[in-house]
Amino acid sequence: MTDKVIENNQVTIMGTIVSGFAYSHEIFGEGFYVTSVKVDRLSESADIIPMMISERLVDVTADYTGENIIVNGQFRSYNRHEERKNRLVLSVFAREIEFVDEIAENARTNQIFLDGFICKEPIYRKTPLGREIADLLLAVNRPYGKSDYIPCICWGRNARYASGFGVGDRCALWGRIQSREYMKRLDEEEMEKRIAYEVSVSKLELMETV
Repeated sequence: MTDKVIENNQVTIMGTIVSGFAYSHEIFGEGFYVTSVKVDRLSESADIIPMMISERLVDVTADYTGENIIVNGQFRSYNRHEERKNRLVLSVFAREIEFVDEIAENARTNQIFLDGFICKEPIYRKTPLGREIADLLLAVNRPYGKSDYIPCICWGRNARYASGFGVGDRCALWGRIQSREYMKRLDEEEMEKRIAYEVSVSKLELMETV
């Protein structure tokens, strides 16, 4: 049962650790820490992706900044309460890691597979340049009755296709995790730069409709 659930959320990222370990939380005496991994895109840019890791997998007192790493795990979410509202916080939960001297040039450095349920009506829109986009929020089940809520963005034909999905429909999708900077208005005068994480979808299939 548990293996089947784990199969519905699979991530592999390869990149460079760019920060130290910050304590996150503890479960049954096991401490979990967060660091950031810089994952290069095919273009010149890169994504900075947060990684959650157990102190049992790595020496969290050591400094691994600049080290290359391959991470297999899951994309997870939790709600953090701040400023009278909940904020969805996303990170790659590491199940296996491997430190490597270098990452092969043609390696697939950022891939994700999710199998979950649409939990909000898809939002379909066109950019000023006429590009079609659809935003999905996918609920991906975890063992013990928990779910992760993963924002996903579809493009072009996939966006048009996904715009017809309904709440409760089950879909499978493949893509990559991307980071995106945006400005959050705190009040009439103050803006704050934040980073959003989402799955950029390259392929999707409708598995079951409600």
